[in-house]
Amino acid sequence: MSRPRNDTFLRALMRQPTDYTPTWLMRQAGRYLPEYCETRRRAGNFLALCKSPQLACEVTLQPLARFPLDAAILFSDILTVPDAMGLGLYFAEGEGPRFERPLREEWAIRDLSAPDPHDKLRYVIDAVAEIRRALDNSVPLIGFSGSPFTLACYMVEGSGSSDYRHLKSMLYARPDLLHHILGVTADAVTQYLNAQIEAGAQAVQIFDTWGGTLTPHAYREFSLAYMQRVIAGLKREQDGERVPVIVFTKGGGQWLEDIAAIGCDAVGLDWTTDIAQARARVGAKVALQGNLDPSALFGTPESVSAEARRVLDAFGNHPGHVFNLGHGISQFTDPENVTALVETVRSHSRAIRVG
Repeated sequence: MSRPRNDTFLRALMRQPTDYTPTWLMRQAGRYLPEYCETRRRAGNFLALCKSPQLACEVTLQPLARFPLDAAILFSDILTVPDAMGLGLYFAEGEGPRFERPLREEWAIRDLSAPDPHDKLRYVIDAVAEIRRALDNSVPLIGFSGSPFTLACYMVEGSGSSDYRHLKSMLYARPDLLHHILGVTADAVTQYLNAQIEAGAQAVQIFDTWGGTLTPHAYREFSLAYMQRVIAGLKREQDGERVPVIVFTKGGGQWLEDIAAIGCDAVGLDWTTDIAQARARVGAKVALQGNLDPSALFGTPESVSAEARRVLDAFGNHPGHVFNLGHGISQFTDPENVTALVETVRSHSRAIRVG
């Protein structure tokens, strides 16, 4: 397959000059879009939507039909991997994801094994292939996975958590068990991302949503080291083109230099990190992605545009910036504000390059 006609996103990730700053949004296919809600209603529930390659393709393309975005991201969920490991994923109404069999017993942890992505996760791989065909080389397709540590949080807790008591008890009392979980999960994530790349993903992102809850020492030992292991095992080329890797640790701004050193091509920033300072800290080592506060989209089109210009001006006229939010877009976002955001990024970044 040939390179996308709009390859601005890929060039920005490789810190090459671009005519403007490319944009995509974390969770860009989601409940803020009425067309997504209609497709999800037809699917019956969220998990059924994820497990239908045809419907996953449909919702992946919806934001691209509405906004001039520079990349598509596979519609799926990070918890498909532990579900494929046999933990029994389900979604309780109003309560978010849960696992029927969280990892609490040593025998269950020792029995854990990495699933074959071409078997247990075939529906995701089929969705990647179908989306890539549907895009018809218009824009690049991003694949993704949760980080080993973030997946382990859900696998041990059995759901989201405010304090990660079970996970952190294991981390301090039985670090050997947590390392075993992380090792198996790192192997699973590596195989999963490689299968996505083989099916057509042209860039991949590792979502380390909960790494920022750790101490600096624990972050390096239990999160960063395993992301580095995943990256080292990835197939970084497709059709003769490099497949860039983005690492996003929410709350990880204090470890920016450490993240930039693990072999990734870009580091995602949440909204609590100053992007100008981040660029000064990493220089030309990696591209940076981010980092508008998702809540800024609750404002007016004028205030959204002002905040977007603030981020772009802070980064300046330098290669290596992908515009994104500092976390996923909220379901309560007005789509008109997304229109204002994407149009402002496109026009203002062009003006910065000219000026």
